[in-house]
Amino acid sequence: MSDKADLQELRKEAHDIDVTVWVGKSGLDAVTDELADQLADRELVKVKFHRAARGSGTTEEVAAELAEAVDAILVETRGNTAVYH
Repeated sequence: MSDKADLQELRKEAHDIDVTVWVGKSGLDAVTDELADQLADRELVKVKFHRAARGSGTTEEVAAELAEAVDAILVETRGNTAVYH
């Protein structure tokens, strides 16, 4: 699935979906199961990272850590939002 054309297609699809997971001060552990459940039900899930969740890291770093935790593909990060497949 890491084919560049496939990722580009997923990015297009992700544009129109709503955020369904929010990561706040409770951190990644609080949302890992929820994200995994949502990914089991749908192809793409959009996650919003609040400032408290990022701590001293960047959105990209925290998003990559979450992707690894749920064994998902990080499709893209934009601002404080990430899309997973």
